[in-house]
Amino acid sequence: MIKVAPSILAADFAALGQEIKRIENADYLHIDVMDGHFVPNLTIGPPVVAALRPHSRLVFDVHLMITGPERYVASFLEAGADLITIHAETGGHLHRTLTQIKEGGARAGLALNPATPPEVLRYLVELLDLVLVMTVNPGFGGQAFIPGMLAKIAAVKQLLEAAGSSAEIAVDGGIDAKTAPLAAKAGATVLVAGSAIFGSADPAQAVDEIRRFCSGR
Repeated sequence: MIKVAPSILAADFAALGQEIKRIENADYLHIDVMDGHFVPNLTIGPPVVAALRPHSRLVFDVHLMITGPERYVASFLEAGADLITIHAETGGHLHRTLTQIKEGGARAGLALNPATPPEVLRYLVELLDLVLVMTVNPGFGGQAFIPGMLAKIAAVKQLLEAAGSSAEIAVDGGIDAKTAPLAAKAGATVLVAGSAIFGSADPAQAVDEIRRFCSGR
């Protein structure tokens, strides 16, 4: 079953509490954390996540697009993150950081930028609950889906299946009515969508439509 994860990067930041109540029919709430260093933009930190936590039953899917994520894992766990995804490209001790996330009681994810090959997953797969394939270059919302990432999604699926992993495959970037079914067909099980949902007059309906498009109905 396809899961939909609206990204608050496209929401009205002046009314985030009300915005997330409009998409309670989704599965995850995707929370992009950017530091202005790993990516050229700044967004939010643990206090905002903690402030939003009482307003939603959704799985809080915190995507750390930051340098040195190990320094902030504990803070995001305390703030209410259910799933924390770090980037393979941040370097450092990825195994240690993923272990830190899981020992803190959350699910652990690893994100791959468009130019990062799936092979980086091979020696970490036993720790992964989710692999996030970036279908745009990270840092800004509203970008167009990179078609070449469909083959990468399929390659990630093949690698996980070969390893006997049940990790979910998420995609983030340019997901809409046209690209969602393509990503799902390639193997994605979690679709992160920002503008396509929060840019809609009825975000809840947009969530349902993404699911319907992927089911072929």
